[in-house]
Amino acid sequence: MSLSRRGFLGRSAVAGAGIAFVGSTEMLLAPGASAASANGDGGRHGGPQRPEFGYGPLVADPAGKLALPAGFSYQIVTHAGVTKLESGQYTPSNHDGTAAYHRHGGGTVLVVNHELGAMAGTELPVPALPRYTYDPALAGGCTVVETDRNGRRTREYVGVAGTAVNCAGGKTPWDTWLTCEETELLAGQGGATKDHGYVFEVDPYDSRANRDPKPIKALGRFAHEAAAVDPWRGHIYLTEDASGPNGLLYRWEPPKYYRGGRGHLKGLSDTAGTLAAMKAFDASGRFVDDLSRAVEIGTTYEVKWITVPDRDARTTPIRKQFTNSDVTRGRKIEGAWWGDGGAYIVTSFARNESPGVAHDGQVWFYDPSRRRLILKLRFGVNANPSVDGAFDGPDNISVSPYGGVILAEDGNGVQHLIGATSGNRSYPIARNDLNNGSPEAPEFSEFTGPTFSLDGRILFANVQTPGIMYAIKGPWRYHRDI
Repeated sequence: MSLSRRGFLGRSAVAGAGIAFVGSTEMLLAPGASAASANGDGGRHGGPQRPEFGYGPLVADPAGKLALPAGFSYQIVTHAGVTKLESGQYTPSNHDGTAAYHRHGGGTVLVVNHELGAMAGTELPVPALPRYTYDPALAGGCTVVETDRNGRRTREYVGVAGTAVNCAGGKTPWDTWLTCEETELLAGQGGATKDHGYVFEVDPYDSRANRDPKPIKALGRFAHEAAAVDPWRGHIYLTEDASGPNGLLYRWEPPKYYRGGRGHLKGLSDTAGTLAAMKAFDASGRFVDDLSRAVEIGTTYEVKWITVPDRDARTTPIRKQFTNSDVTRGRKIEGAWWGDGGAYIVTSFARNESPGVAHDGQVWFYDPSRRRLILKLRFGVNANPSVDGAFDGPDNISVSPYGGVILAEDGNGVQHLIGATSGNRSYPIARNDLNNGSPEAPEFSEFTGPTFSLDGRILFANVQTPGIMYAIKGPWRYHRDI
């Protein structure tokens, strides 16, 4: 999410708006299913009920934090300004992209991004610890959290500090974390002492490997959002959350003889491999200028990859190095997750800045074996986001061990964790009930970083502001077609 994400909506109703999802690489679902009809919130915000799918109505939390279905429970793992790091400082704020790893001896290790900008004025920054800080003028970075088998925090410490606007990222096949800077800040701008807009690798197991952080410049300098790593080919797919013009989907192809592994990315030269941007074509072979053109679930595009002229982009941002006829753009290309043999890619919304049809989110699947991009899910415009019932604005994504995907909602109004599967179904998993505003003008922060423990027992997820990580437990079950 961009730090200026809130307030983007000049919403207008779209007739027949809805949500649809198809699983894996086959089209399993007809379009037009209504998210509202599947919400089932028990009437708290006037939404209809549909307890036969998902986990039933969400139950308001007496503590005013997290509404969950009956039979589910949560505990707080980390809380900005409340829990503390092992170095003595408070947990940083603005939790974002997160991934889970196996903890030796049982439990879970998590790497958590903190989407923060300048150090000046930031109340709860990632502490600029010696040897773990890239640029002491910036407050962003990652923390590493260890929990026991029940999701209780046992340790929390700095993974990397001094980076900027760490939004999403991606888990690697060799069990490290790629944290992405969603900025184009150069040294001398905004107080920065070094260039930003890079990807950094964080090791969740060996804190010594995180010393003296070095940007992976081969992956380009742009407003990075998320990364998904192909474990077989070594390709890395990178999303860009940017506008004026809209951002791009990138693919980094490794150099010949490169093999991924712990620390190997840091050893690459700044120009190693090939960074390229997506150019898509429809079934008739016609060039597609923007992802907002797609409306029908199952829409499939053939993809070509166009080499980036100047990946470090010190004079011209990468997305501006191409004309609109060179590449395919998309508004707020955000979440990415590898699963089912390909990369799931999220575009959060499209409005007047996009040439196609307005929407409140798309989920795409890129099949690298066929070089095809397939529209799996689409949210119609939510005409009234303050009323619970419809979903909108997906951002972070992960693949669920129980079928389908988990989406973190980032729009205006009510905010959910959403499950979506094949069989024309979507359902709420949680609702953020923590009001950061007032009773008269409520404001609910977005969810971020949904990720299951490797044993599938616990869903970890964050509320970005003020910065809380939850461990959610319940009677999880596989969602098959109905």
